[in-house]
This record gives sequence, C-alpha cells and structure tokens, in this order.
Amino acid sequence: MRFLFSLFLSFFTVYTLTIRSSFAQEIDLDAGAQLFSDKCLGCHLGGNNSVNPEKTLKLEVLQKFTRDSIDAIKYQVENGGGGMPAFGGNLSDEDIANVAHFVLNTSKNNSW
Repeated sequence: MRFLFSLFLSFFTVYTLTIRSSFAQEIDLDAGAQLFSDKCLGCHLGGNNSVNPEKTLKLEVLQKFTRDSIDAIKYQVENGGGGMPAFGGNLSDEDIANVAHFVLNTSKNNSW
C-alpha cells in the first residue's frame, strides 16, 4: 500500500510540474514592442489602422469587435484577415504572445 501511495505521489508531482511548466510562458513586453515596431507600425502607427480606419487598436474598438483578449489578438496575428496578413508562419508562438500582450497592454493603458 505504501508503495502504491509513493508511486502515485511521484506520478502526481511529475505530472503537476510538467503541466505547470508547459503553460508557463514568460511575457516580454519589450520584445513585443520591438516586434510591433518591426512588423506592425506600417499599418498601425499610433494604434490606428491605415487599411481599415474603423478597426484601430484603441481599447473601445478592440472591445467592439471582440478583440480585447490575448487569445483574440493572438488569433488575429496568427491568421490575419480583413486586409491584415497572417503572421502565424513567420513568428514563433512566443513572439505572437509577446506582441499580443504588448497590444492589449498598450490599449488598456491608452498609450498609443
């Protein structure tokens, strides 16, 4: 019985550590800002949108078009649409997460 408990406890510990490390991703807003500057400023200078002026990166607009979450912004960056190219094949998951966090953080702080 003690052996089974020990085995279960070991398995649970390894499982928990594996799950936590796979979900933990460190966000680098500076890297997101640099990526935004390199890849997005051509169309989104000042949080605006030169292709579709109605769809800016201002928080109230992101909310209106349900793009006011990290997952929604990541989806848009990965898949593009509405005149925006897809960056999913050109950026790593980490890069996409960093730029999504930068966009949402900047929008929430009204820092455009």
